[in-house]
Amino acid sequence: MIIDILVITAMLTGLLFFVATTVGIIRFPDFYSRVHAAGKGDTLSTTLFLGGAILFILGDFSGDTLLTAGKLLLIVFYIFIASPTATHAIIDAGYEFRVPYWTRPIKDNGTQGDEENEETLDNGFYPEDLKG
Repeated sequence: MIIDILVITAMLTGLLFFVATTVGIIRFPDFYSRVHAAGKGDTLSTTLFLGGAILFILGDFSGDTLLTAGKLLLIVFYIFIASPTATHAIIDAGYEFRVPYWTRPIKDNGTQGDEENEETLDNGFYPEDLKG
């Protein structure tokens, strides 16, 4: 009974993080924040789903289920290594190709009509001394 509650909780929490990841990919304004949302949410939601599956399998404990749970645990370990590494590589490639990042428009950050401070606003400029 307690294992069933833990399995349901892990699966529903994984589903919640997966939906939040999907919303983040759709709603975030630029490449970097979308990839960040995809990397973090993918790792956490997959880990919670597989953790729930491991708990479910171990509910009927035997040698076969222990082997299957060990394999799923290896998959969780691989995801913990591979997903952040792939996310970093994708973001680094975007940075090297100078994919522009999102900046707030002047009218949305409270400086509307403040022309003397326009030069201090971030306009997405990449320094020329970046070497890749």
